[in-house]
Amino acid sequence: MFASWMLNAWEAATIVAVVAGVVGFFTVIRGAAFAAHAIPNGAFAGAAGAVLVGASTLLGLGVFAVAGAVLIAALGRRGRSDVATALTIVLMLATGDLFLSRTSEYAPEIYALLFGETLGVSSNKLLPTAVLALVCIVAIAVLYRPLMLSSVAPEVAAARGISTGAINLAFLVVVALVTTMAVPVVGSMLIFSLMIGPPAAARSLSNRPLPALGLSVVIAVATAWAAIALSYRTELPVGFFVGAISALAYVAGQVRTLRGRRISRVARASEDLSGQVSAL
Repeated sequence: MFASWMLNAWEAATIVAVVAGVVGFFTVIRGAAFAAHAIPNGAFAGAAGAVLVGASTLLGLGVFAVAGAVLIAALGRRGRSDVATALTIVLMLATGDLFLSRTSEYAPEIYALLFGETLGVSSNKLLPTAVLALVCIVAIAVLYRPLMLSSVAPEVAAARGISTGAINLAFLVVVALVTTMAVPVVGSMLIFSLMIGPPAAARSLSNRPLPALGLSVVIAVATAWAAIALSYRTELPVGFFVGAISALAYVAGQVRTLRGRRISRVARASEDLSGQVSAL
């Protein structure tokens, strides 16, 4: 499991999970799960176009991911964001279909972009992944205050002079950078799972921003590590375990939240009953 050929998998998965935990936290509290699904899945069209012309798939992913983010932000300003996101992913997938129809040498690489090749990450992918990860973390650190305020209280943010449209565009560009970083390593399906499941579970466990953000990263990393270990032991796909563990983490968080609310209701009822008895 910790053989030399597996070290790249552990390192790449850890980098991706940390960034997914950070960016995914804001994805969840902003209600941007659909956009986080659309950008990685639609960006494969860029990779398909790059394969067609013989260019770098990383470059193709980046161009289409950023273009998709800009289009979602632009269309969403004057209409419903879900409609803008749906139209964007449809356009990108249609373009990808056009590119794929023009070449017969795409199957293995496109499959890897959709479902990842975590256990076969090459060393030359680690540096670009780490650099883009650092850029994403720095961007979130710079945007933290206005991004948090516009996420939880957009009216207050607007009253303080924060442009919610500009912040939304900046955040979607960060999601596009995460896509560019993560899709060649874990695939579009897995990065979506890591950006939604662990952050949603963390949000259920804590209402305070920084603790919830930390929990999101911890759960995402634990999910990635457990998925690699289980995949190695069972020879089943890493993606299956990432998706399953992410979903279970969210369910566990929801169960804990419901139990906490039930205990609180029982405690309040006991206090009310005690007050009534004392009054008698």
